[in-house]
Amino acid sequence: MFFQITAKAAVIFVTLQYNVTISTTEEQSTETISLYHYGIKDLATVFFYMLVAIIIHAIIQEYVLDKINRRMHFSKTKHSKFNESGQLSAFYLFSCVWGTSILISENYVSDPMSLWKDYPHMMIPFQMKFFYISQLAYWFHAFPELYFQKTKKEDIPRQLVYIGLYLFHIAGAYLLNLTRLGLVLLVLHYFVEFLFHISRLFYFSDEKYQKGFSMWAALFVFGRLLTLILSVLTVGFGLASAENQGLNLNTGNFNMLAIRIIVLSSICGTQAFMMWKFINFQLRRWREHSSQPQSLKKKFVTTKGRPSKKERENGVNGTVTSNGADSPRSRKEKSS
Repeated sequence: MFFQITAKAAVIFVTLQYNVTISTTEEQSTETISLYHYGIKDLATVFFYMLVAIIIHAIIQEYVLDKINRRMHFSKTKHSKFNESGQLSAFYLFSCVWGTSILISENYVSDPMSLWKDYPHMMIPFQMKFFYISQLAYWFHAFPELYFQKTKKEDIPRQLVYIGLYLFHIAGAYLLNLTRLGLVLLVLHYFVEFLFHISRLFYFSDEKYQKGFSMWAALFVFGRLLTLILSVLTVGFGLASAENQGLNLNTGNFNMLAIRIIVLSSICGTQAFMMWKFINFQLRRWREHSSQPQSLKKKFVTTKGRPSKKERENGVNGTVTSNGADSPRSRKEKSS
């Protein structure tokens, strides 16, 4: 950025590319707005902000999470889970606030039909494109973090599936010009995930805390249902009834039957996979809670049937007295 020779190349990494200036005329006044579309140069921007995400990750880890870990003295298992929930809760909270502000400013909440109206949404505002670039950068940065955080080998496959699903859906919404639907679904999903990870952080500080998990369980099911409803309503009905049917790469139109089936299949398949994981998680928790009272009951019965220390001492003394030397009372009875 400091030298003229490299400044042109550096700008590709730092600033958003492919902007188009459009003039709008409203009430005898002309205004210009800048809209953006995607291209191959976005890979350089994603790479730069991936490095920024790595730096922010390290700052949160060193100045926040490590200090809490030293005070709480967690085990190795809890230590890794606490770090994971701490990082993700910060990211989910930031993304929810940012995404909600975009939804409100662009009036997507007040007008649900805008999710499919005027498709393809090839030209998007600055905040929308920067949001998607940041999302891709964050989830790409999760790959080198597996090495930096010294993740266990048995946890790496789970993390790769987790990261891959995020990148697949975010990149798919970005490339297929379904950015409005993708933004709504991301904000909804991030809010539910934020509630889970913040509840897990409270659980690590106090294991009696269970209210957050109950609230998360209810919202998780509601979030999956709402995701399916919005997806079917937008892709299955809204885009299916649109006039501009067919594939056109120049205008960014991917509104054809095969692509709509693939989009709905991927969304429904992911929601089914998440529900399956959720049911297994709840069953495992239910088994753990149901086994705890039985173990406590066995412990109570064992403790109750065991004689106390005083009773054992009296029993030993009585045995010694009966088997050994005569007691004063017995000697008195003999002399009499």
